[in-house]
Amino acid sequence: MKMRPGSQTGFLLCGKEWVDGEALEVRSPWDQGLVGRVTLATRNDARQAVSHAAASLRRTRALPRWKRREILEDTASALIAQKERFAQLIVAEAGKPVRLARGEVDRAIVTFKLAAEEAARLGGESLPLDLNEGNEGRWGVVQRFPVGPVLAITPFNFPLNLVAHKVAPAMAAGCPILLKPAPQTPFTALALGEVILKAGWPEEALAVLPLSNTDTAWLAEKEDRIKLVSFTGSARVGWELKVHSGRKRVLLEMGGNAALIVHSDWPDLDDAALRAAHAAFAFAGQSCIGLQRVFVEQGIFPAFLKKLTDAAARLVAGDPASEATEVGPLVRPGEADRIESWIKEATEGGARLVAGGERHGSVIAPAILTGTRPGMMVRDEEIFGPVVVVEPYSDFEEALAEVNHSRYGLQAGLLTRDAGRILTAYRELEVGALIVGDMPTWRLDAMPFGGVKESGLGREGLRWAIAEMTEPRMMVMTGMN
Repeated sequence: MKMRPGSQTGFLLCGKEWVDGEALEVRSPWDQGLVGRVTLATRNDARQAVSHAAASLRRTRALPRWKRREILEDTASALIAQKERFAQLIVAEAGKPVRLARGEVDRAIVTFKLAAEEAARLGGESLPLDLNEGNEGRWGVVQRFPVGPVLAITPFNFPLNLVAHKVAPAMAAGCPILLKPAPQTPFTALALGEVILKAGWPEEALAVLPLSNTDTAWLAEKEDRIKLVSFTGSARVGWELKVHSGRKRVLLEMGGNAALIVHSDWPDLDDAALRAAHAAFAFAGQSCIGLQRVFVEQGIFPAFLKKLTDAAARLVAGDPASEATEVGPLVRPGEADRIESWIKEATEGGARLVAGGERHGSVIAPAILTGTRPGMMVRDEEIFGPVVVVEPYSDFEEALAEVNHSRYGLQAGLLTRDAGRILTAYRELEVGALIVGDMPTWRLDAMPFGGVKESGLGREGLRWAIAEMTEPRMMVMTGMN
């Protein structure tokens, strides 16, 4: 893929770039300049991609583990060699600050390396079956086999690593892949697809298809040759997708409004406030585990709020191509409109805007609110922007209840030194992961990642995703004395 400003890039099918067809314009979140044009795949293109994927299953299933590992390792090596290229693609189409974009490439490299290790470990077990009289000479073996073609639907905010979290485990499992990237960020996905094919993955077993939402829904609903749908995006779209996916397996990694509890026994409020500022405002808060709600023990609430305000004021907002920028633009001007309206709703309802909220183009200065209450959009919904709500609590059980007062449950953070409180929070909080001693934004790519309630279904993370993308199959051997 040779992307030039204003040029048209094709989708990827059977190892070829298909340019002819309707084009989608991709514009910079920073200045709305044209990044490039990408050819939209049609429903017929999607049907062909499914046919090739289904036919390639026999080949990918038979790929020996050493070969899968080698392809994954070579993909990681190519990302290392092309790190700056991928970082600049992420900056251009996602508006992610360049230092964070480089960090995302580093994470994707680790993701492919971990997948390579898991491919080598993918195995089974033997079972004794001579457990009662008459079964002498019987024994069994269980191995895991790929479920079949995977439809991967990915969001804009991590256009490389969240693609990697679907593609890499599918490759390790031996599954053909149809990848539908976000319309805001197709170029990073297409570039990764080329890297994977050059590493040796079968051409017919990977398609990167920028599709309309209508055709994507049709693919998930009507194409029974697709065996698993893996979706990352909004809760509304994800649950609707599940309803219409029939007998397919469905993995959903969706929204959140991540919370942090700060108790009075935490020894370093300066460090806590600094990390909270980064967790809430880096990349303009466009992360499903971005910090949105902070509950602070009443005795330290004024001090923490002041320190958080000071830390937020030091963050640099602006051009994502600048090495100094930490808070870039929202992905679309409409998102900035929405966030402005949510802040306005909160302040008109009695909340106090402590700092920030000013808008320059698609950049919103880090906003801190207090005095909010349940029922306000900033409190109940996923903001997905540079806004954080900070509220006091007097009783630890009250803080736990506030965290749980949400239809989401992805991750939560807890700052306390008390073992009893930690164990109580671990038992009571309705989240996929509790991060003790750090922010809810912390994630290691090897860990099982996912949520409860409206935050999702199933788990990502290499070993867990591979388990979802494979199925156990047993063979019983008879008369093998």
